[in-house]
Amino acid sequence: MDMRQERVVVETDRYRVEGMLTLPREGYRSRLSDYVNRRDHDFFTIVDAELRALDGSGRDWTAPVLMLARNQIRLIVPAADST
Repeated sequence: MDMRQERVVVETDRYRVEGMLTLPREGYRSRLSDYVNRRDHDFFTIVDAELRALDGSGRDWTAPVLMLARNQIRLIVPAADST
């Protein structure tokens, strides 16, 4: 399957996460909304993740790979610089 990377912004209760999510290039579930609404995925893999604490505490960090549980996601959108 041909894949592509899309930069996304995800918010949880504690963090704003920005990084790359791998999606199918074409066809069914190639749109971000279709992909994240799949019920057979309990975790999403975000590559080159930058996490910023929403409480302003400065507990910001980065991770080369982040596994984010679906039930922790409050918001997910394409990043502003995404094409």
